[in-house]
Amino acid sequence: MNYSFSVHGLKTRLVKSGDNFLEILLQAAEPYGGLLEGDILVIAESALATADGNLVVLNNVHPSKEAVTLGKKYNIDPALVEVILKDSDFIVGGIPGFLLCMKNGTLLPNAGIDGSNAPPGTVVRLPPDPNSSAEKLRTEILENLGIKTGIIIADSRTHAMRLGCSGVAIGCAGFLAVTDERGKKDLYGHELEVTKCAIADNMASAAELVMGEADECIPAAIIRGLGVKLTEDIGVETIDASECLFMGAAIDANPALFKRE
Repeated sequence: MNYSFSVHGLKTRLVKSGDNFLEILLQAAEPYGGLLEGDILVIAESALATADGNLVVLNNVHPSKEAVTLGKKYNIDPALVEVILKDSDFIVGGIPGFLLCMKNGTLLPNAGIDGSNAPPGTVVRLPPDPNSSAEKLRTEILENLGIKTGIIIADSRTHAMRLGCSGVAIGCAGFLAVTDERGKKDLYGHELEVTKCAIADNMASAAELVMGEADECIPAAIIRGLGVKLTEDIGVETIDASECLFMGAAIDANPALFKRE
């Protein structure tokens, strides 16, 4: 990879349900010479979900008894809790305002459902298959423009015992999301034994700096010049909770934590 690269935020109009999102992004890329061969396009999941119509009107949701109970316990709108329950494999626990959910092999606050940057009275659900969404966009760009790119579907996440959010890739296509550094030597000749580099997550965080979280209307960014090797690979891999340093320790302390019928 190169030691220098650039990140360009793509400012657009307000994205609405049913929009041709790729067309909007290509127009926004024109000030930077358009989308170029080798570019990595990082896309906010909320904007993609909005264009795809993956929104829920909370007034149309009828909370279950479980949703009402959890809503009272954690001070969350029961209608929102109901949407979270439907999008979760199971609920691990919570704090006021948030439920910690297991979804598709990963832990997510509120199952990734978000009310920010959503039309009033609605919440945005995560794309049902972010990796497929990324591959679809990569294929459309290749077919329409004849260029190879990488695609990242990004979300913002908190990290254990840290304040603030950073970017994380929830879907990607066109390159390896994680590279294996094992076997390389450090500065003192020691062989790396466990190190793997989360390339997609790191790029998602870089893009987050220019995309913002508020009213910037910058739902995507181009990462250019990094020299990421483009491939046919699709997907962001997860690991089992028992293999995770943090969750593995929690399970060891409380074996019943992740046991489900």
